[in-house]
Amino acid sequence: MTAKEYLRQAYRLDQKINSDIAEASRLRDIASGVSAPSLGERVQTSQSNEAPFVRRLEKVMLLEESINKEIDLYVDLKKQIRTVIDTVPDTDERLVLKFRYIHNYTWEQIGNELRADSRTVRRWYGNALTHVVMPENPIQI
Repeated sequence: MTAKEYLRQAYRLDQKINSDIAEASRLRDIASGVSAPSLGERVQTSQSNEAPFVRRLEKVMLLEESINKEIDLYVDLKKQIRTVIDTVPDTDERLVLKFRYIHNYTWEQIGNELRADSRTVRRWYGNALTHVVMPENPIQI
């Protein structure tokens, strides 16, 4: 795994978490909605004392538990990435990496923050990647 691939993981995991949260929210809305009654004849061989929405809500809760585990992994990954970035000796290079991988800034936003043109920012970025020291046990998603 290259330094760039390692650092990019946090952004991808953040996107996945946001997508899962949106999905859980939609499912919770659907599960807690009122379903239409069935007017046809129905034969039931076993008696269930549970309302039908309860099973749906249990599934949503399982998804939310999964999201919480992903959030824990995300926090750990961000902490590890911060530690890796802090080992880069040059301040400008370190700032470019922080803005890019901690704050998810675009190249234009980084240039505005650092008062530098895009060529300079990209040069700092390229140099920074060569100075990144990967951790012994990098978190992989």
